[in-house]
Amino acid sequence: MTELLYQTDSYLREFDAVVTAVDEEQGRVALDRTAFYPGGGGQPHDTGRLDGWRVRKVKRESGKVWHWLEGEGLPSVGQTVHAALDWERRYALMRTHTALHILCGVVWRDYGAQVTGGNMEPGKGRMDFEFANLRKDLVSEIEAKCNAEVAAAREVRVKILPREEAFQIPDLIRTKINLLPPAIQQVRTVEIVGLDLQADGGTHVANTSEVGRIRVTNYKSKGAINKRIYIQVE
Repeated sequence: MTELLYQTDSYLREFDAVVTAVDEEQGRVALDRTAFYPGGGGQPHDTGRLDGWRVRKVKRESGKVWHWLEGEGLPSVGQTVHAALDWERRYALMRTHTALHILCGVVWRDYGAQVTGGNMEPGKGRMDFEFANLRKDLVSEIEAKCNAEVAAAREVRVKILPREEAFQIPDLIRTKINLLPPAIQQVRTVEIVGLDLQADGGTHVANTSEVGRIRVTNYKSKGAINKRIYIQVE
């Protein structure tokens, strides 16, 4: 099992780790600990460096986090390596992910709409909601409310809770479908204090003031009760 450093410290940029497995066929290695986010929940995987190798892809499989490397050869099992994230890219994803949680929190609080999907890349993303109607004036209202939450400088708190305790939190799951299978016994929660609290595995900034201005760039209908909102952080 790989220790997931990013779950408790999203700001960790560099770390040392020990190689625990090598897959020469795919050009990848697993580490005993990692700060690289392996992707999931709409957030892309991190990139960076592992000693002299370029980390081009990261994915979690059966408890191990695998790092696909570019460069000559591969490190050996038992070898200690130094890793560094592409911080500019990671921080942009953190700001974007928190912005999407602000959007989700505002829409849930004020309009009671559940999330039906979402995705992001550095600096921009989209989220789908169970809205019957979405008009230009309503979208402008949502954008203004989101930026008010940024200006409020709300603290963002991360906790890892036993499943039973986590599921006692009202409305913990904001998605239309519960994506947490019964086998998951430890639930990571992300709280924007005073606005939003939900289960989430991704990386976030520590305060909404770090997000910057949220701009709604587009919106469209994806079905009778499925509306998509596109945002950008500036």
